[in-house]
Amino acid sequence: MTTLDVTLVSLSECTIAAGAHLAVARAATSTIHYCFRGAGFILRDHETPIRLIPHTLVVVPPGRAMTITATEHPIALRNAGKHNNGGFTLGSSQRHTVGDGDPTLVLACGAFRATYGPALDLFASLATPIVERFDVHDQLDQVMTYAMAELAAQEVGGGPMSAALLKLVLLALLRRSLVSTNAWVERFSNLSDPPIARAFAEMASRPSAPHTVQSLSHAVGLSRSAFMARFSAAFEESPMSLLRRVRMRHAADLLAANALSVDQVALNAGYQSRSSFTRTFRRYYGSDPSEYRAKAQRAWSNSATPIEDAIEESDAA
Repeated sequence: MTTLDVTLVSLSECTIAAGAHLAVARAATSTIHYCFRGAGFILRDHETPIRLIPHTLVVVPPGRAMTITATEHPIALRNAGKHNNGGFTLGSSQRHTVGDGDPTLVLACGAFRATYGPALDLFASLATPIVERFDVHDQLDQVMTYAMAELAAQEVGGGPMSAALLKLVLLALLRRSLVSTNAWVERFSNLSDPPIARAFAEMASRPSAPHTVQSLSHAVGLSRSAFMARFSAAFEESPMSLLRRVRMRHAADLLAANALSVDQVALNAGYQSRSSFTRTFRRYYGSDPSEYRAKAQRAWSNSATPIEDAIEESDAA
């Protein structure tokens, strides 16, 4: 799992008093919710409530409205999620309290992105939430507590440290996928098939290499037919289709970095022909490589402007 990367970590401790409920704002990335103590529910429009008890870990797909409630009976609030286009933004504060009196439900809630290699976002395409029950011996309480403490301290290296700690939590979840009987484990079938995982890691680490179905199947010790069948079952697309996606993601990152020419980017993405590279890139991103680079640079300049203005104002003062 050396190619698993966790980024965009934001975490909050959410404490909810008895009978109270917390509307959670939609997030562009997947969200994670871990129950430290108490009991309650995660409610989503027209979907089965998710029961929260200590050591429950829930991963919710991106863009989903939800309400977290500290009640024993969720029926009365079943449709609460449809109203929370606003709501609390996970990670916007270290601790968020809802309701009067002592909290009866305490959770760590946050947003994150986890990628396997440069192209496969493990949780972005979730159709339904992942729900797994752990226990005290799994020590996820301590790991999540340390991750929140690192972010709250705002010290040098706190972000990478919290990401590394959350990675431990996700690895525990992925390890659970090897033995769990829940339906969600099917999307991680490639991780429990070592030859297929190695083939993907080879693509991800060397996108410019002249990979073929034959070379990849030989590298992992499978026949061509067995490799094709198992790879397609794991990723729901062919090896060459996924390889193109890996290469285009790699090319987009290089273009945005603006350190190489378009011809050099094409070579780094495994294309000897600039015209062939341009056609493929246009199909994936809707613009030529040069146009994509220009847009990325404009976006970077716009995001940098407030910082530059603040520096200039500080110097003037």
